[in-house]
Amino acid sequence: MTNDRFLIKIIPPEGYNVYRLHVSRMLALGLLLGFVAFLAGGLGVHAWQLHLAEERVAALQAQATAQRDQLHAIDVQADSLAGQLQAIQRQDAEIRRLLGVRALPDVKARPTHGAIKTTATPTVAGVQARLARLTQVSEQRLAASAVFSRLAQRVLQLRRVAFAARTRMIAALPSLNPVDGTISAGFGWRVNPWPEFHQGLDLAADYGTPVRAAADGVVQTAGWDGGFGIKVAVDHLNGYQTWYAHLSRVAVRPGERVRKGQTIAFVGATGEATGPHLHYQVMLNGAAINPAPYLYGVPASVLATLPGGARVQ
Repeated sequence: MTNDRFLIKIIPPEGYNVYRLHVSRMLALGLLLGFVAFLAGGLGVHAWQLHLAEERVAALQAQATAQRDQLHAIDVQADSLAGQLQAIQRQDAEIRRLLGVRALPDVKARPTHGAIKTTATPTVAGVQARLARLTQVSEQRLAASAVFSRLAQRVLQLRRVAFAARTRMIAALPSLNPVDGTISAGFGWRVNPWPEFHQGLDLAADYGTPVRAAADGVVQTAGWDGGFGIKVAVDHLNGYQTWYAHLSRVAVRPGERVRKGQTIAFVGATGEATGPHLHYQVMLNGAAINPAPYLYGVPASVLATLPGGARVQ
């Protein structure tokens, strides 16, 4: 090598020919710099490709996360719709039961409770389709439920009106013992104190015992009535009247409206009474009937003639 040139020898593996290459210092330096520049360029391109790949991976990860979040949100919404549908079905079944209508078969729409997993295969489109089906079924059930709800409200209102009317009817029927006394003389023929057809019951009670109205009604008379002594007659405005006789005094006046159980008079021994007691008489359409079946409730045979039949009262 001289001061400004390089000698490069090339010796093949076989043979004795030796190749000599004379390169100037500037050329060798240029070649070296070129190689370094080429290597640096390759490394730069590779680094840029790695950077682009990392950005692509990050974008794909962000997209996958967004899809998972979207699937989860749809899944939660589907669960909510499924729960609402079950509630609608229960409400619909109860309304139909009240109306006596055959219930529709339930739609199998149990909540998934996170059935959509990130490792599963369902797509957003598939889950949205399921959600659309649930929405359609829910809307159909909601529409049907709204119709039956309105119908049920009308039926229940009618039942409440009927129940109130029945309650008023029952309240106007004799159904209690006016003095809670035992029967000392029954309904029918008797010879003591003299032969007669006894048209009521004699109820044992002490002088001054409060006498209660056997049913709701309006006081027809309140005062002296011959052999009955002081008597109160209550008209129940349904064909029934109740008479309370041999009283010591009265606590109501004619035309006054009274309630079942209200004190209307007090036990005495007026008129043809031989001692303190209450003569209790029940009239139906102007004829005396046996009051005994009416002392502790309305007879079942009478209840059976009312709207709703002989239900327990």
